Amino acid sequence: MTSRRLFLRGLGGLTTSGIYFCNCCNADEIPSLVPVGGNWDKGGQDLGNDPTLSYRHPLAGTKRKPFFYNGKRIKVIDTHAHCFFPEAVLLAGTGSYVNGAVKGGPEHYIPASAKDIIQRRIENMDAKGVDMEVLSVNTFWYSKDKELAVEICRINNSNLAELCEAYPNRFAAFGSIATQYPEIAVKQLTEIMKNPVFKGVAIQANVAGVEHSDPRFHPVWAKAEELGAVLFIHPQGTPQLAQRFKGNGWISNVIGNPLDTTIALQHLIYEGILDKFPDLKVLAAHGGGFLGSYAARMDHSCFVSPSNCNSNISLKKKPTDYLSQIFFDSLVFTPEGLRHLVAQVGSQQIVVGTDSPIPWEDFPVDHVLKTPISDAQKAAILGGNAAKLLRITE
Repeated sequence: MTSRRLFLRGLGGLTTSGIYFCNCCNADEIPSLVPVGGNWDKGGQDLGNDPTLSYRHPLAGTKRKPFFYNGKRIKVIDTHAHCFFPEAVLLAGTGSYVNGAVKGGPEHYIPASAKDIIQRRIENMDAKGVDMEVLSVNTFWYSKDKELAVEICRINNSNLAELCEAYPNRFAAFGSIATQYPEIAVKQLTEIMKNPVFKGVAIQANVAGVEHSDPRFHPVWAKAEELGAVLFIHPQGTPQLAQRFKGNGWISNVIGNPLDTTIALQHLIYEGILDKFPDLKVLAAHGGGFLGSYAARMDHSCFVSPSNCNSNISLKKKPTDYLSQIFFDSLVFTPEGLRHLVAQVGSQQIVVGTDSPIPWEDFPVDHVLKTPISDAQKAAILGGNAAKLLRITE
């Protein structure tokens, strides 16, 4: 149970004005008279849980015809799917940005007791042709103190486990860890991986502004490598460019999110992390950002400008060769984009990702099937690669 002190901290600054309840949860799941969510307006309303943003797939209520390869039905695994749990979000407190005002916002809240909203989620999956979602919670606790961060992660992991155990054929999960406290993160990672519903952990593209290549995080990556835990890297934008991102088009997401992932992967490569931990399993959201589209420039940088490179770091391979050690989701929107990613990193490194429940990609199976690659490659991307990477059996 959440301690009274932590709970009261989560209420800090909130009043009963603008009361707004989670429309997808039972009344007894959250304290009365408390808004749920972290994207609050001045009235205390959770903009991300606005009922008008609820999203239903245009083909919901139907099931997409399955894809077969060599007479075998391919289990489609979506590795990029999100959720939140009301109690954890509440603890984050006013001013914490958690659930954005986007379509599908309300569908993020899926504690195991929220039967109706889970059923809606499954109906959307069926319409897409997705058999299983690997759920993750976008990080919102990296700036929190130790006790609060640990409690938020505990709530997330407990709820993820309960949900996946209740729907074992539809959901698996990436757990939550307090990466900003490496000693704790190692212990959390060890505990998480004892439960087979967890396939690894979800981490942000940096840790409160500190890159993953920083030596303080090496013990976390070492433990992940030892346990075979996948590190799902999801961006949270690049706030350093906030001024330039102002204006129409939500470019803080359109450019900022892929850029955040690109920077994270570049550091893992250039700083020798993938040499130090060669068996580390890294999965990058949104097709790896911009890396897959412009990777070869990496191979020229230290030749052109040695002064901008660290002579103490001697990579064992060309920078582009490390792409074969990274997995990428398929969320690149067009068949040509996916064809190019296949050509750059190899079809064996790509898995399905949709960003569910946000409707960035409503037809992920068609996206893969329309890509000009072989049927064997399509089958691998739709499910074979993820099943192997995440140790998912029929």
